[in-house]
Amino acid sequence: MKAVILAGGTGTRLKPLTYWTNKHLLPVGSYPMICYGVTKLRDAGIRDIVIVTGRSALGSFADVLGSGRDWGVSIAYKVQEEAGGIAQALDLARPLLLPKEKFVVLLGDNLFEESLQPYREHFERQPEGAMVLLKKVADPRRYGVPKIDPNSGVIQSIEEKPENPPSEYCVTGIYFYDTEVFTWINGIKPSRRGELEITDVNNAFAKEGKLHYKELTGWWTDAGTFESLEEAGKRLKGAIT
Repeated sequence: MKAVILAGGTGTRLKPLTYWTNKHLLPVGSYPMICYGVTKLRDAGIRDIVIVTGRSALGSFADVLGSGRDWGVSIAYKVQEEAGGIAQALDLARPLLLPKEKFVVLLGDNLFEESLQPYREHFERQPEGAMVLLKKVADPRRYGVPKIDPNSGVIQSIEEKPENPPSEYCVTGIYFYDTEVFTWINGIKPSRRGELEITDVNNAFAKEGKLHYKELTGWWTDAGTFESLEEAGKRLKGAIT
């Protein structure tokens, strides 16, 4: 199985730190943020990684990670020339994946405790569709929230930042797909902000009854605010070996 790490974006909530560097290169504990995702994938047995980022940050990522050799992985890079949404960034990795190949997508600011290995193994046995990892949170209104069918155990739909959340869970930035996902990406339209939204892609799977899920039970953060960045730093100091 391969992996795609999406590491673009402007990091608006972390300005002024992100005026001079990509959010995913900010220090968390003892290492740049991006390193934790790479090592989580490596430790789950996933060694072929595609990193999608903006042109201005490409050299900095290469300085930190290089070809991936020193991290026990092989890294290829794709450039997202302008902000077009998570689904548009994912589509850039399409040429580097084989037909019907299964892979995991990780948003680069997702930091978490658990190993990805059991989730990878579960998805490899899943006959079709997609799988997302959920996390129970105190205030799901800040996130994309799934409505779960209690009988079938699949997600019926995902609503972004709902006023009245249909569950206590948020959809984390950890997604499992096969290359069928690119067909769904081709079929969605830009949102009001002019981007191709990954929630629309996941809802396309959900409409077909093909969006499965597993729950993260350890700690998780998206490290997108100063508070969550500080919390992650305390948890992860010295975590990479």
